[in-house]
Amino acid sequence: RNVVVPAGGTSIIKIISATMFAAQSARLVTRNVVVPAGRQQQKRGFINWLTNYPDKVMETKRIQQAGGTCQGEYNPTWLKQPGDNITLMIGAGLCGYGLILSSMGMYKLATGKGKKD
Repeated sequence: RNVVVPAGGTSIIKIISATMFAAQSARLVTRNVVVPAGRQQQKRGFINWLTNYPDKVMETKRIQQAGGTCQGEYNPTWLKQPGDNITLMIGAGLCGYGLILSSMGMYKLATGKGKKD
């Protein structure tokens, strides 16, 4: 075969064959690895928990649809589960805190107070 060799380098075929040889060698070495007798290779601790997780979709759906889904302002869907009120209060508190800080900053910018000389 006529192989074109780039100037100052090795041929592409030699590089590819070396790579293929390394891959085959790695396969042969790892194929013969023996696990010691009596030792379990994988216990699947958290994987079993993830795959055998109890399905609570219908239970949550029942809570969300209690009394109908179009309740509007009297019984909104996003306040039906336990703990939703706490989440609402934390979110409202953070928004209020941010609004107060930004209004204080706007006031200071408008009046020039609180400058560092």
